[in-house]
Amino acid sequence: MSKIIVTGGAGFIGSHTVVELYRAGFEPIIIDDFSNSEQSVIKGIENTIGDSVSWYPADCNNQQVMETIFAREKDITGVIHFAAFKAVGESVQQPIKYYRNNINSLLVIIEMMLKYNVPNLVFSSSCTVYGQPEKLPVNENSPILPAQSPYGNTKQLCENILAQIGLAGKPLKSVALRYFNPVGAHPSGNIGELPIGTPGNLIPFITQTVAGHRPQLTVFGNDYNTSDGTCVRDYIHVVDLAKAHVKALELLDRTSLSPFYDVFNVGTGAGNTVLEVIKTFEMVTGRKVNYKIGPRRPGDIEQIYAEVDKARDVLRWQSSLTLRDALKDAWNWQQKLKEKAEQTAT
Repeated sequence: MSKIIVTGGAGFIGSHTVVELYRAGFEPIIIDDFSNSEQSVIKGIENTIGDSVSWYPADCNNQQVMETIFAREKDITGVIHFAAFKAVGESVQQPIKYYRNNINSLLVIIEMMLKYNVPNLVFSSSCTVYGQPEKLPVNENSPILPAQSPYGNTKQLCENILAQIGLAGKPLKSVALRYFNPVGAHPSGNIGELPIGTPGNLIPFITQTVAGHRPQLTVFGNDYNTSDGTCVRDYIHVVDLAKAHVKALELLDRTSLSPFYDVFNVGTGAGNTVLEVIKTFEMVTGRKVNYKIGPRRPGDIEQIYAEVDKARDVLRWQSSLTLRDALKDAWNWQQKLKEKAEQTAT
């Protein structure tokens, strides 16, 4: 069984990917400092797969600790690197924090992989690398325009680092997956999005508002050049996204070239406005969302959605779950959190 290190494996996308790795026959090993997740997620993963999972509470920026982990774990065949700060708004306010963490953690991972002969790396990138696209949908050959936020710029820089590592002839095979907007939760309700503090993403803010944890949702701007004036995003179910990482590892396994580097869009190929998401949530759950229209948020782009032909043809992956599925699962997850809180209180 191939060992795969999953940095940030207790996070939203990471936890779902750990489940899909296990089900595909890999042995996932989680590294997470729990700065944006909770240790309870480990139990949620184990309940979902019906087995225990290996994990280390560690910061990927700590080279000494990472050295210990790589030396201890034998026969690692790949790394999926999620561990990064990811809130666009926060990155605008705290750019140094984002540059230091997101770039340095990747450099440490690459150094460890080269030292311990770990061949395959799947990097968690983002559609933010495209900036504000001039033409939609975006494909992997679309221009990489100036990033609209420090977060987006860190993803651009990390992709450049991976490409340069390849050009330098280092024995590393890597794939960057450019995510669009991951949403939803595992259908079991055992794991889902668990933001620390105020959510930076739309869906958990919707579910927390409807659950009564937030007084009101603010929609950031309704004067964009879209069908209803609100931003357009390509919302992909997190389980579909998790499966794309398994496909990326399988691609790297069957690739004989080394060094190797490639990029893939991971989305649905369609976009929805913020107001469409809210209305769909209300239709799926029968619950009203208390929201207001506010000013635009710095760093937000107007609209973006993916062309996904390359992922289908080369990665052998495509999305199968709908926005309705994602919103239903996200609400189920929020209700499960409420049940757990009530059980803890009693």
